[in-house]
Amino acid sequence: METKINRPILFKSISRVQTILEKRSNMPILSTVLLTAKGEKITIAATDLELGYSQELPAEVIEEGSITIQGRKFFEILKESRSDVVHLKEKENNWLFLTDGLARFNLACLPADDYPSIVEPKGIKTVSVDADTLNEMINKTIYAVTIEEAGFKLSGVFTERIALEGTYILRMVTTDGHRLSLVDKAIPGIEELDVGHGVMIPKKGMAELVKLCAEGGVVQLGFEKHNCAAKKDDALLVIRLIDTKFPDYQAVIPREDGISLEVDRIVLLEAMRKMVILSNENYRAVKISLENNIMELTSTNPELGNAQENMDVEYTGKRLEIGFNARYFIEALQAMESERVRLGFIDSSKPCLLRGEADSGFLGLIMPMRI
Repeated sequence: METKINRPILFKSISRVQTILEKRSNMPILSTVLLTAKGEKITIAATDLELGYSQELPAEVIEEGSITIQGRKFFEILKESRSDVVHLKEKENNWLFLTDGLARFNLACLPADDYPSIVEPKGIKTVSVDADTLNEMINKTIYAVTIEEAGFKLSGVFTERIALEGTYILRMVTTDGHRLSLVDKAIPGIEELDVGHGVMIPKKGMAELVKLCAEGGVVQLGFEKHNCAAKKDDALLVIRLIDTKFPDYQAVIPREDGISLEVDRIVLLEAMRKMVILSNENYRAVKISLENNIMELTSTNPELGNAQENMDVEYTGKRLEIGFNARYFIEALQAMESERVRLGFIDSSKPCLLRGEADSGFLGLIMPMRI
């Protein structure tokens, strides 16, 4: 293999796959990227066996072929170079010569034949989804995915197609058992998407999908039994789905109407940030008290002291006191866009619901804590 390629374009692609590469795998080849030169293009591929990414880049191919190269070192070499073009040439015994016209590197590589293949699922039905819409859905749900090792059933974003008021909707739901995030979006042609009774997309795969959506445009999204495939322009992302059954999330969403308050999102966000200043692993709760058109936030840590802030609201009912994890509020409010948010309460044992006019289809739910 021998090729010349634009360095900034190659650097952008190699930067893109750094989060996919395995850093501590017992399979060294998973820390490498596969370069395949053919025709007038070079294909960059990376995989950790659970997800795979490939992208075609324009290049001057002098000799066709394939080789692997240690992904992190390749990234660092390209990052430090200021040249417009790099020249790659395969040598004997899986060595690669790389030069940018100034510096020269001879790099030990691994055989390309040993690299796991990244294959686009065949015969898969895809739907065109606006990248900005998909990006919004992921960002409004991914923060509530569990990070606990024992929470395998909750370790991804549950994605399903539902019929709502005569229209098919794409829904994403996440929960860690203490909070829940749900977002619905009407997407043209979504009835063609084959998601069965819903699929679980792992958090790492969703984070890579966000990157694919970052520059806008349209993403071709499709599913088959074990994989999710997303294609945009010259890039392909294949994500292995989590084989698990998502719990009945509908059961925790209150059906009855309760207390509804409107507050400024940024004001509430800043107040919650103040409340966590004194928090630690033992004292994480913020107490919300409602009485006489005042919402009072209180955080107490016996070792450090306490914090308190009042906000004006429209509430004249009997006094209500509820405890919550302030960080859950912070993460939900950061994901929202509305200037004002609606908080829904029922009593001290029921969850708080968050909605916003500018956050169409979004519902945030936070379970109470003992105080």
